[in-house]
Amino acid sequence: MKLVGWWECVPNDWGFVVCRQVGRMTNKEIPLVELQNVSKIYTEYGYEVHAVKDASFRIYHGESIAITGRSGSGKSTLLHLMSCLDVPTKGKVFIDGKDSTKLSQASLSQLRNRYMGFVFQNYTVLPGFTVLENVNFPGVIGGKTEKQLHDKAMGLLKTVGLAHRVKHLGVHLSGGEQQRVALARAMINDQKVLFADEPTGALDRKGAELVMDLMKKLNEEKRITLLFVTHELSLTDYAKRIIRLEDGRVISDE
Repeated sequence: MKLVGWWECVPNDWGFVVCRQVGRMTNKEIPLVELQNVSKIYTEYGYEVHAVKDASFRIYHGESIAITGRSGSGKSTLLHLMSCLDVPTKGKVFIDGKDSTKLSQASLSQLRNRYMGFVFQNYTVLPGFTVLENVNFPGVIGGKTEKQLHDKAMGLLKTVGLAHRVKHLGVHLSGGEQQRVALARAMINDQKVLFADEPTGALDRKGAELVMDLMKKLNEEKRITLLFVTHELSLTDYAKRIIRLEDGRVISDE
């Protein structure tokens, strides 16, 4: 709910201060992510591949959303478009009210670093960096020093259960540990939204449940918007909203 206008407070005949609103209230919240008629077309061997077809929807702060569908349905492409890792062939993608299709590559990089955290199936943990250095990395790119980032990074590593591994190199971590490092790293800049592309795809059942529980905790306790791609229907229980794709088209959003 957003206040439009102002409040006027005056004393009444009995000495009490009475306030009344001058203006009005509106519930028009700016979407964190908005897609307007977004399509993505690739050309392969002279043929057009319509990976995403005319997608339109809004995502608001604090939501938890699963994007699901069969293999090849366009899930990852849609996530990449929403997170500005790819650009649409048609349509527009707005991030916090900004039209990302009008931004330069440098501006898009800054936008991602400021608003978005990423977790991928293959972890992308830097093997020659320590756990702490891995978590700090996006913050350093954003212009902060490791000293400035230390307390935040340690807090995140405590949250994901890896504070005891802070000095270990990425190459020495298990798959589940690497994914938890990636999750902590995704939050170092106080990002507003976490994009996760098949985050449990390379994990065993125990590791998958731990990672999903951690993402759910971040969403519920810190109100970080969560969007994750999965082909496993059981994982959609972690979301409060499910977007289903079929052949590149959104067939349900509930």
